[in-house]
Amino acid sequence: MQFQNTTLSAEMLQAIATQNFTEMTEIQAKTIPLLLEGKDVIGKSNTGTGKTAAFSIPIIEQIPKDAEPFVYALILCPTRELAMQACEEIGKFAKFKRWVKPVAVYGGASMERQIHALKNGANIVVGTPGRVLDHLRRRTLKLEHLRTIVLDEADEMLNMGFREDIESVLAQTPEDRQTVLFSATMPPAILAITKQYQKDPQMVQIQSPHRTVDAIAQYAINVPMGRKTDALHLLLASKKPVSSMVFCNTKKMVDELTEALQNRGFAAVGLHGDMKQMQRTQVMNSFKNGRCNILIATDVAARGIDVKGVDAVFNYDLPQDHEYYIHRIGRTGRAGKTGKAITICSTAYNIISGRKQEQELRAISQYTRANIEELNLPTSAEMKQEALDQLQQRLQEQCSSAAPSEEAVQLAEQLIAAGTPAETLLALLLQEEITAATKNLPAFDIPKPIRKGKRSGAATVKLHINVGRKERMAPNFILGALVEATELSGSEFGKIDIYDKFTTVEVPAAEASNIVASMQSTKINGHAVKVKLFEERSNYRSGGGRSGNGRSDRFRRDHAYSSKNNSGSYNRKKRRG
Repeated sequence: MQFQNTTLSAEMLQAIATQNFTEMTEIQAKTIPLLLEGKDVIGKSNTGTGKTAAFSIPIIEQIPKDAEPFVYALILCPTRELAMQACEEIGKFAKFKRWVKPVAVYGGASMERQIHALKNGANIVVGTPGRVLDHLRRRTLKLEHLRTIVLDEADEMLNMGFREDIESVLAQTPEDRQTVLFSATMPPAILAITKQYQKDPQMVQIQSPHRTVDAIAQYAINVPMGRKTDALHLLLASKKPVSSMVFCNTKKMVDELTEALQNRGFAAVGLHGDMKQMQRTQVMNSFKNGRCNILIATDVAARGIDVKGVDAVFNYDLPQDHEYYIHRIGRTGRAGKTGKAITICSTAYNIISGRKQEQELRAISQYTRANIEELNLPTSAEMKQEALDQLQQRLQEQCSSAAPSEEAVQLAEQLIAAGTPAETLLALLLQEEITAATKNLPAFDIPKPIRKGKRSGAATVKLHINVGRKERMAPNFILGALVEATELSGSEFGKIDIYDKFTTVEVPAAEASNIVASMQSTKINGHAVKVKLFEERSNYRSGGGRSGNGRSDRFRRDHAYSSKNNSGSYNRKKRRG
């Protein structure tokens, strides 16, 4: 449905036209008529579907030109950014209705300025639950004449612990108000609120939000423990997104990753809930105007932020909820454009590893109804070659489309006449271009985690485990503990040598640090173990045996075991002194 075919006022249609909106979104087409009729509405819709306009337009339309200076509508939002954004959007729709005065109230900003704005005739208030309650307690916000209250992103407000605040606000509103609720999900707590505070609500549920990811290419990469930042560095350097968002699960990780990328020369900024409002505003302004092209944020801080033109989204941490995944990757691929989302998975145990990792990604893939492809990180050599190919293409295009100046031709002729070989001259000039094209490329590679089977010819190292025959160790105990802790397959491990007081195990060199970290605090056959890289020494004492070239009889009787053979049994070889 087109806006021009509705009964909206001329002022509203003019404001809509100035924003180049012509066609209603599904949520707008279904919600606006119901709200204009005064119905209570439950809207199941996620970010990016146009729901702010869906509730803003009817609210603005119902405030008469000769309205008394009362608050007619209150919109509660989970975050400061969402409140500011919603207030700004309402202002755009009310552009030609000068009597409509929206005001945003939220924590971290001057209370005095907000009080002044409220006293200056505000008739639409957009705010966070905590700050709205503060104003209600001070009597600087009065809701006796309220006609409509909107709970925007209701599920997120409940996740953030605002239920008591919301109910306290609702208790101070007239019973005959219109109550509108928008939520991406409908958990029992949301349904309880709708049952208690809404009257015969109309459910508006748009087509599954999972379809919003159709235009987004989704990828996942697996990297060894401790190399996620390096992996992100490689991805940013190789993909070269003009604008990107990186999501972390904790505020601490946002700060650490922001600092790490800044130290590597990237224009990155961080955003999370512990930052002061002035900092948050500066961060968003720098990202929106392009001074910084990488925004690193937590889910809560980024909820509701409308940033256009994001080329790629990186999940530095896998989200704790599938809906968060939808919200994250939905930042890209908007307005008919394609987007890219890449999830970086670490092989560290108890973070994401092995089967658990695969199951989680498979669940997300099923939830989004989209294919998540495995992506290989580029090597430094591949990135350098790509840069050289691009340089070659650019120079060839220049040669075919532009002619050198007379001064350049004259200088070249003079140099050649003076005995400088043309090839040497060209190579020296190209070297400057090559240096410029490759100077910011990473000079490191990340080994690929071994997932399926032992790679032929793969480098191996030995690990030392501080338990042995005296602790009644057996190969199946050792191998079972390794597989359980790391979730690598048994075929990844090589020979297991069990001595009196310690055991050595051959492991893939690329996985050694992961295995050591994964085995910390592990018990084998009831014994707490310590695992470290094995140090080869001449005349190594096996624990109680004689030193020197001779070995004790007990040492001679120790056996060397390899991992399982094809028949499932253990190969056992006598080790002789």
